Amino acid sequence: MKGSVAFVCAMPLELAAVAKAAGLRRDEAAGSGLRRGTVAGSDAVAVVTGMGTALARAGTERLFEATEVRHVLVVGIAGGVDTAVPIGTVVRPELVVDSASGSEYRPLQPVGARAGGALWTTDSITTPGELVGLRRLGVIALDMETAAIAAVCEARGVSWSVFRAISDDPSDEVDEEVFAMSNQDGSPNVGRALRYIVRHPGRVPRLARMGRNSKLAADRAAVAAIDACEAWA
Repeated sequence: MKGSVAFVCAMPLELAAVAKAAGLRRDEAAGSGLRRGTVAGSDAVAVVTGMGTALARAGTERLFEATEVRHVLVVGIAGGVDTAVPIGTVVRPELVVDSASGSEYRPLQPVGARAGGALWTTDSITTPGELVGLRRLGVIALDMETAAIAAVCEARGVSWSVFRAISDDPSDEVDEEVFAMSNQDGSPNVGRALRYIVRHPGRVPRLARMGRNSKLAADRAAVAAIDACEAWA
């Protein structure tokens, strides 16, 4: 089939997981944010867009302008809405919802996958009270990019799928301070991280655990995406 499969990630952590799982290499001409290679006999490219709907939308548009793409795989971590779901669980939503507009998108499912529930895309920190309402609506995970990427794909007539794994749950209490320790491009903000540690030294073990959980989730999401490509080949 004509065109590449494209792995779209928000953060360098996620891009690194995809590159490792798929054996993709850095495209020196394009800079550090792009990897190329072959997956399941098809040309493959992996890009990082940055965090949030605006950067995800713009990054996906740039991808389509630079490369002919036949299928997009959104790969990365997601926030859990239920402490009963283990960290590292790969979620398979049948629906992706843009919280700002209410628009709904349906991903192409891997062969044999049993999909269910909704992935909620939002640029905001979700409060515990809001999580209760989202669970009642059938939401199984939260992210900040998928609906924006899906909108670009569907506007261009390109099929897409989503592979996300749970990196944190409500008990982790990810607030604005914790969120601010990452820049919008997904890289760590060292200055803010150091200030947070000075203010909250007792929370360092929790931060270390969250870091390990994020890597575990990114790795599992990447493997799930690669396995799907093999099944589709």
